[in-house]
Amino acid sequence: MKTRILITGASGSGTTTLGRALATRLRCAFYDADDYYWLPTDPPFRCKQDPAIRASRLLQALQNATPTVLAGSILSWGVELEDSFSLIVFLTVPAEIRVVRLREREIQRFGLVDPAFLAWAAQYDAGTLEGRSLSKHEAWLAKRSCPVLRIDGDMSTECRLAQVLGVLKESSQ
Repeated sequence: MKTRILITGASGSGTTTLGRALATRLRCAFYDADDYYWLPTDPPFRCKQDPAIRASRLLQALQNATPTVLAGSILSWGVELEDSFSLIVFLTVPAEIRVVRLREREIQRFGLVDPAFLAWAAQYDAGTLEGRSLSKHEAWLAKRSCPVLRIDGDMSTECRLAQVLGVLKESSQ
């Protein structure tokens, strides 16, 4: 199987940051699920891509590069894609930390904060709104056929990277 790693978790947990760092370290292609989930709009993140199209486009991109690192959530994108990974890294970070990160990121990117987005991100652990939630992620992870590395808590990207590289080294021996 090709080395294909998914870094997933709640919004603001650091999936993109770790994904980019890992792809740089492995000298491989990096993809962000948001680039396939959302249609390009200005401002961004307003219109969703058709589910069949986004899954097909992402699967095609992943098949054209090896090894690859994908950051983001791909729940309900189709079994062919969802079971195509050699390792899944699941990040969990307390909601208070994630919301602060997201608020800072929103201000840096857009100059303002979308309160509805922050409310959606804050409720991830409870899962009271539609979309991504801890319980949905846990159920999804339980169905995956590849190893899952859980990294819980707020820690540096280097510390997380070391854990992932350690698992990759073990699996190659």
